[in-house]
Amino acid sequence: MPTILVDNDLCTRCGICSVVCPMAIVTPADEHTLPIVNDAMAGMCIQCGHCEVSCPSEALLLNIRPEEKVLLPAGAGTISPETMAYYLKKRRSVREFSTDPVSKDQILELLDIARYAASGGNGQPVQWIVVHDPEKVKKIAGLTIEWMKTLLNTDHPMRDYLPVMIAAWENGRDVICRNAPHLLFAHIPEENPVASVDAIIALTHVDIAAPSFGIGTCWAGFVAMAAISFEPLRKELQIPAGRKTAYAMMFGHPQYNIYGIPRRKPLVFTWR
Repeated sequence: MPTILVDNDLCTRCGICSVVCPMAIVTPADEHTLPIVNDAMAGMCIQCGHCEVSCPSEALLLNIRPEEKVLLPAGAGTISPETMAYYLKKRRSVREFSTDPVSKDQILELLDIARYAASGGNGQPVQWIVVHDPEKVKKIAGLTIEWMKTLLNTDHPMRDYLPVMIAAWENGRDVICRNAPHLLFAHIPEENPVASVDAIIALTHVDIAAPSFGIGTCWAGFVAMAAISFEPLRKELQIPAGRKTAYAMMFGHPQYNIYGIPRRKPLVFTWR
């Protein structure tokens, strides 16, 4: 099966597909031949699609589920630097949520965007567990507190902070998941040495895209730490064999709107 499909009538033989291929496996066209990936090099293709999306005449198609190709409308996705700056600077970690649930359809739309996050070698190792039931979120928060209790009287770096967290929980305050209606876990292969970075990149895509859906997020650090080693929580999540959680994120509709941009530390940088 050919790695790329090229339309002879549309191909201008510009050579861009060969230049942008990160694996340098696309043999450029000449006046007699079209671009091609030789069979001996086909196994090196990482299916990134650079060749396809960089073709100005749309003559080339990466031969992976070609029937699913979606045309990019003219101007789609174009955002001015000013708009992008305001959008990102306005983003907040949300810790007060409404009781209105996020629909499963919206969550799937959000995760579909995260499928396009960068990953090492285009390995796309990140998979997801979505805890949609608020009661299950509360249970996970409680299990995280139980994990914290196991760290009392140890040399854990959080040992001086734990009694405050546990006391707040026992007094009825959800200091773990902040009464968020939903939780999102990214999980990755246990033996992949770079997949944890891939997961953070994918979760960042979720974090950045979420406000456009009217969804607020907050990185759930305590839950993420507990899910790594606390077996009762791992059992609750039913993490697939051979995989591990990378990080967690709480999310839901924000209870309050954002009306400004806060200050940050001055930019520190060095030209080299």
